[in-house]
Amino acid sequence: MTDIRAAVLTRPGHYEVQTFPWPRLPEGSALMQIEMAGICGTDKHTYLGETKQYVGTPAETDTPFPIIQGHENVGLISELGPRSGEILEFYGKPLKVGDRVTMCPDIICGHCYECKHVMGYVWCENSECYGNSLTSAVAPHLFGGMAEQMYLRPDTFVYKVPSGLSPRVAVLAELMACTASLDKVKEFSSYAMEGFNSGDTVVVIGSGPLGLLHIAKADMMGAGQIIATDLSEHRLAFAKRCGAEVTLNVTTTSAEDRIAEVMRLTGGRGADVVLHMANTPASFVEGIEMLKRGGMMLEMGNFADTGEVTMNIHRHVCSKNIRLIGLTNHPSTGYGPALRLLERYADRYPFEDFVSHEFGLAEADAAMHMSMNPESIKVVIDPARD
Repeated sequence: MTDIRAAVLTRPGHYEVQTFPWPRLPEGSALMQIEMAGICGTDKHTYLGETKQYVGTPAETDTPFPIIQGHENVGLISELGPRSGEILEFYGKPLKVGDRVTMCPDIICGHCYECKHVMGYVWCENSECYGNSLTSAVAPHLFGGMAEQMYLRPDTFVYKVPSGLSPRVAVLAELMACTASLDKVKEFSSYAMEGFNSGDTVVVIGSGPLGLLHIAKADMMGAGQIIATDLSEHRLAFAKRCGAEVTLNVTTTSAEDRIAEVMRLTGGRGADVVLHMANTPASFVEGIEMLKRGGMMLEMGNFADTGEVTMNIHRHVCSKNIRLIGLTNHPSTGYGPALRLLERYADRYPFEDFVSHEFGLAEADAAMHMSMNPESIKVVIDPARD
């Protein structure tokens, strides 16, 4: 068998195309021929040297180099280890060579407190993550999607992709699974005036791919008015295609302007729910200022350690009676629902158009820079383009 090519991040800001031997597969493992690997905000942080994740928890990690990035992946099963076709798929579906699959990037121990008590979510004290914490220096090396083939360990959560989904849409599965955060916010609606109720005003701060899919999901769930912010007019136009009614460009407005506009649109009350999807803490307090008294804010944008902000606890938290939810991950149980929603609502939302740019392995550096360009939506690596 021929060697396998991969784009390896050897240090922050530097990719090399390297080759690795074809691995031998133990029971329960598999190889996936990568069709598309999406570049995530976390990948951008790692490229820039912002490598701390889960800071202050037992799961705190510092990304090891060299590493093959890519944890939003879709591909075809190219080889199965013994019994893998019977036991690897999350929902118990049989797998065969040629089947299209996606996978949860998080690998859990199954034994720690979080694994035993936090059902569905991969909040493991000993978690490992494809493309983030598994170095390519250790055999079988192929632990990320920026490669021709990706090795799937026996303890990986693997999901068969519905036949109606193209790779361009299936590559969004991990991000769509993240929108289970709105289901979590919805749980609080059993209390009067709290949580996310039908007809509520929802503000989404940051209209990158994660924010855009949250806009679509909020629209599916019955939001009454969706207000989106971003620094890119291109992404804001896309946000309207996903269900946003009002858009605010942060490059042409001040924070005070945006807060005042949200107040005007809500009759002076403030938004019921704010979803902070920006990968910077700078707009965090702005989001709280947009909330109504007793409103709820979800923070999901700052997955890596991006620094600190100053806030007045009395004014911003206590006096407003806000509910603040922080989520750093998505549920492994969310992939089936995510794939079904992507398939069911394909005619309503522009899922096929999310992938705005495709690059080969040798173009990984250009792909990363394009992903930081406000004119991009979802940038992917397609190894077949080389």
